[in-house]
Amino acid sequence: MSLFDEFSRNQTRRQFFARGRNVMGTAALAQLMGGMGGLLANSAASSAIGGRADLPHFAAKAKHIIYLHMVGGPSQMDLFDYKPGMADWYDKDLPDSIRQGQRLTTMTSGQARFPIAPSKYKFAQHGKSGMWVSELLPFTSKCVDDMAFIRSMHTEAINHEPAISAMQTGNMVTGRPCLGSWMSYGLGSLNQNLPTFCVLVAEPSNKEQLQAISARLWSSGYLSGEHAGVSFRSSGDPILFINNPPGVATGTRRRQLDGLRKLNEMAYAEVGDPETHTRIQQFEMAFRMQASVPELTQVTNEPESTYKLYGDEARKPGSFAYSALLARRLVQRGVRFVQIYHNNWDHHSNVGGRMPSQCRDVDQPTYGLIQDLKRHGLFEDTLIIWGGEFGRTIYSQGGLSKENYGRDHHPRCFTMWMAGGGARGGTIYGQTDDFSYNIVENPVHIHDFHATVMHLLGIQHDRFTVRVQGLDARLTGVEECRVIKDLIT
Repeated sequence: MSLFDEFSRNQTRRQFFARGRNVMGTAALAQLMGGMGGLLANSAASSAIGGRADLPHFAAKAKHIIYLHMVGGPSQMDLFDYKPGMADWYDKDLPDSIRQGQRLTTMTSGQARFPIAPSKYKFAQHGKSGMWVSELLPFTSKCVDDMAFIRSMHTEAINHEPAISAMQTGNMVTGRPCLGSWMSYGLGSLNQNLPTFCVLVAEPSNKEQLQAISARLWSSGYLSGEHAGVSFRSSGDPILFINNPPGVATGTRRRQLDGLRKLNEMAYAEVGDPETHTRIQQFEMAFRMQASVPELTQVTNEPESTYKLYGDEARKPGSFAYSALLARRLVQRGVRFVQIYHNNWDHHSNVGGRMPSQCRDVDQPTYGLIQDLKRHGLFEDTLIIWGGEFGRTIYSQGGLSKENYGRDHHPRCFTMWMAGGGARGGTIYGQTDDFSYNIVENPVHIHDFHATVMHLLGIQHDRFTVRVQGLDARLTGVEECRVIKDLIT
């Protein structure tokens, strides 16, 4: 899309009628050429506000996404990637044939040896799929047949900042649009009174080793600013500065915005900068949210049955359970993309002490979210994603005992799962070696994962591009990647 076309997205009435003179001819040509499939797919999205006119490319399976990001990198062999044979390797050195010269972080590169640390947690098989799940996730284990597990995710990034950036934006260099921004830009909104893309940063009960989380992760990058995520707060006003200052009545605020809009429209007519329209739209959205957000965040109106699903922590603003419940309420009101970040999964030490509290934070609320979406008829249209930015090493960082150990960053393999929104429940895709160190079957790169997610949204990833500095930029980058059809219903 050229810069001129970007400007023309916010077109005048004269531009609209001038461009509309070819609509009938285009429709007739599409029918003659058998191109009605794309038009029918687009008609399914006709209720959307904004978005690209050429999207979706085909009928979507998912309308919404709730992305649960476990910041720090959960330990796959302590949760989902069961390796019983490691019990015989306790405190033995990781073989060179397994490590294969892999680079290490500075946190373990100086260790004299790399002793194997088997998981201290018990595992059992669950569901018709027979998925192995740790004792730390008793609620999650009840719904494994709703989930598509990927045990062969991998990335090039070995440190948090580039790894989180790659997982969210497809690139280790910050400044690119994240998945939520691409979705907002491409598919538009389903609600005039709430943002298209909302972000919730949940507060973990254990705060031993927190990673930095900031707006860089939900930036719109080179897309228009209106597609950036809107962050909700756990205390005070749900959204910063959403309420009028003391003494400013709603009518007064409306007159101020009307005057400001006229000034901005004059500036747009003079300069033609699309960000001027973004400013107008964001002011108007903020005004509408003054009425919609208070109703949204009144979770005390939920029936008692809701808290039985999510647990009593859902009554506590800022908790993961509260955030999961709020995510359902957002999706229920037409929000396209909800991102929840849960911190403190960076287990360099004290896996025995920290993993139980981390899992208690997310286990029942995740189960409750799936059941609640089903109860409200939203599960089929909502894709839930769970995972971190990389995995952890089978060898221990620092001291090792059978009751406690630490694990360093490991990009070569980790586990993620999807549920709802067209994901094939009961699937277990990919396999790692006996050490959960290398992938031996069906590797899935983060670009493959993004391509699959976009496919569920009705988007062919290599056709969804934006012209930036002379290049056609896309979420999945320039290297070849594929949609994992085995993960899709």
